[in-house]
Amino acid sequence: MKALSKICGLRISALIVVVALSGCTTAPNDRFTENRDPYENTNRKVFAFNTKVDDYVIEPAAKAYLQLPDRGQMMLTNFAGWTSLPSTAVNSTMQGDVENAAIGTFEFLINGLTLGFADLTGDVDTPRRTNFDDTLSYYNIGQGSYVVLPLLGPGTVRSHSGFVVDSITNPLNFAATPAAANITAVNTPVRVVTFRGNNFEYINEVKYQSLDAYARTRSIYLQYDYANEIDASENYEDEFDSFIETLE
Repeated sequence: MKALSKICGLRISALIVVVALSGCTTAPNDRFTENRDPYENTNRKVFAFNTKVDDYVIEPAAKAYLQLPDRGQMMLTNFAGWTSLPSTAVNSTMQGDVENAAIGTFEFLINGLTLGFADLTGDVDTPRRTNFDDTLSYYNIGQGSYVVLPLLGPGTVRSHSGFVVDSITNPLNFAATPAAANITAVNTPVRVVTFRGNNFEYINEVKYQSLDAYARTRSIYLQYDYANEIDASENYEDEFDSFIETLE
């Protein structure tokens, strides 16, 4: 159950990512999306349920997060990024990118002195964030159909499978210490709420003003997946920042 709760939180975060991106770019053609979404009727019902979760749980939590002092918000954001570094190291190794794995491990260990709340590495090279979905892509595993799951949110057969594996193989899960257990317990909610809060206006603009939020979310998710297939080494955070910059 603990593993499932972490997976759910990660996929809710993915839902937020997709909704945010849907306001920042154009969608693939309708024929492309229709072919990739054979379960649209069911997916729409699940999407509506997940949106309610955001209405009543995630968005209010994000509002509370935004009431914190700037320093408090930065500390939580740093922590959220720090907890993803073990998976980055593991998947970089599986992709044959030993240098990125080493950078990720170094940053995790150094910033671990503050449990990730402070960035002690400064201007040192930051690792390319990656996950098991990227690893499957690296080995040319197909994406499969577009599927929206309760709480887990939108994705493809491959991306959903990748998040399950990431949750199970995260090294933090195997550290038999009270500190590791506490980090694991708060990891998901912190990551979800900080992302939602840090992109609050962009997400809400799309969420409340889209004529068909489901269609836009699906289209941009599939477009984003397609872009990743073209350049699997692209750092997601850099790409998202470039989308945000186009709105400023």
